[in-house]
Amino acid sequence: MTNLSFLSMLALATGAVLFWGFRYLPGRHWQFAATVPRFDVVSGEWRGHNLTWYGLLTATACLASVMLVLSLLGGIGVSHQASLLLAVTLLIVCLAAAKGLAALIEGKAHTFSVGAAACVGFMLAPWIIATVNRLLPAGAGAPLPMLPTLAALATGYAFGEGLGRLACISFGCCYGKPLAQCRPWVQRLFSRWHFRFSGDTKKIAYADGLENQPVLPVQALTAMVYCGTGLLTSGLFLAGHFAAAFLVAALVTQGWRAWSETLRADWRGSGRLSVYQILSLLILPYAIGLAAWFRSAAPLPDIAAGLDSLWHPGVLLALQGLWLLVFICMGRSQVTGARMSFFVHHDRI
Repeated sequence: MTNLSFLSMLALATGAVLFWGFRYLPGRHWQFAATVPRFDVVSGEWRGHNLTWYGLLTATACLASVMLVLSLLGGIGVSHQASLLLAVTLLIVCLAAAKGLAALIEGKAHTFSVGAAACVGFMLAPWIIATVNRLLPAGAGAPLPMLPTLAALATGYAFGEGLGRLACISFGCCYGKPLAQCRPWVQRLFSRWHFRFSGDTKKIAYADGLENQPVLPVQALTAMVYCGTGLLTSGLFLAGHFAAAFLVAALVTQGWRAWSETLRADWRGSGRLSVYQILSLLILPYAIGLAAWFRSAAPLPDIAAGLDSLWHPGVLLALQGLWLLVFICMGRSQVTGARMSFFVHHDRI
């Protein structure tokens, strides 16, 4: 498979998924994927734990992100042991940051922040790479080259978070301002292309009372910017431009994160700049410094070899485990509940 054919197929598949998500996920039917029943002895009722499309889509986006990272690193000859150890370590750190920092910053115990996870991931990635290189057992292949690995991680992050914005649409979070509060030219620009969220259990409804009101499609804009960036930096990586791939991915995603919060209506803090905006802005000079400091070389990537590296029993089992871990962490709704009833179809006995 050539680089062009790989990028073309990835772009077509991504475009189709985003089109579907933008069209259907704002509806009320796409918040809960399943409900697990349990009997409440105190009330004598059947209650349910809701499993959300937010968790399912987030887990799938993380899976796609990790698969892209493994393919890119496999294309430069990195062993699957090193790639998996890096991916698992970084993912666990970011999952902990997504919940821990959100609780610290927002004062809410039952929320997650992808922004916090991303900033922690960018900050700690060089140190985690260095640690993985020290922990690699003998015979596990060459150590991870610093700058190409950072480029692969940043590319996978951009692509994965772009797809992950579909999860935000399904839950109705990270939503944009009502069009009625925007300037006239913005209202004209988005008069036909906006979101209307339905369902009183979506965050936009219970937090701000904006159910069925036209709002800026911030999640869709972010998804297109991030996925487009991921595709662009994948091309740069496959062409051997590792520093450019890392810088473009880091600067575009964090710059957009800082600016796009000005388009959002959900609460981001009481100050002029939110903590998340400040963290994103701090990443910009940090990323430039990393690109200037590290000068590690790597062979020209071979995407066919990278894709072949995925077809290993250990890799496939690890990917399934990662998907399940993310779904368990992110898919069990803690802010919604369910009352259930069961009955017998007597006419079918």
